[in-house]
Amino acid sequence: MTDPQRISIPDGRRTPVWPVIIPLLLAAMVISLLGFFLWIRSGHGNLISELTAPAVLTQVKRLNQLVTVKYSLQRVVGLKEERQPLGEESILLMVEGQVLAGVDLAELKDSDCEVSGARTVALHLPPARILDVSLNEKNTKVWDRHVTWWTPWVAPDPELEHRARLSALDDVKSAALSMGILSDAQKNAQTSVAELLRLMNVEHPSVTTR
Repeated sequence: MTDPQRISIPDGRRTPVWPVIIPLLLAAMVISLLGFFLWIRSGHGNLISELTAPAVLTQVKRLNQLVTVKYSLQRVVGLKEERQPLGEESILLMVEGQVLAGVDLAELKDSDCEVSGARTVALHLPPARILDVSLNEKNTKVWDRHVTWWTPWVAPDPELEHRARLSALDDVKSAALSMGILSDAQKNAQTSVAELLRLMNVEHPSVTTR
């Protein structure tokens, strides 16, 4: 058995993704900001009476992994596996993948926070990264699967679909990266954390990336 090969799918057979992504970007921002507000007002986050770098970092790091962007992409992914001595088996999957990106605020260091003046804070966030990639099983199905008709002795490989799903995850992640998900996640994270600092009575927040 040789290594499986990905089947090239023409672009015309891939479902456009931007109409799905744009509403999710806006929704992520609204949900994040609303969550920050409720988090602060519920008492889990306290308004800082004495503004110090350790106090600011303690509040911000409680958010841990901050998801700021969710991409939903529909793709068609193919995998082909040659058999020995002759024949091959192929499979086509129609998948809907979801990619979450954001920043891990637990990675903040003491040197990432600078306090100056009465109410001025400069915070340097870690770079955004992919936090999760998954398939929506309700919208993922086998579109086509077959073994070459002239090799009836070739038994279907029960693991081929599993390998195709792993390939689909890689394809969805690569597509999201090429479309700029990390850039969107970083911008949204900076905006959201700046709003959080304002809720903590920071009058002049400056949030950048390392």
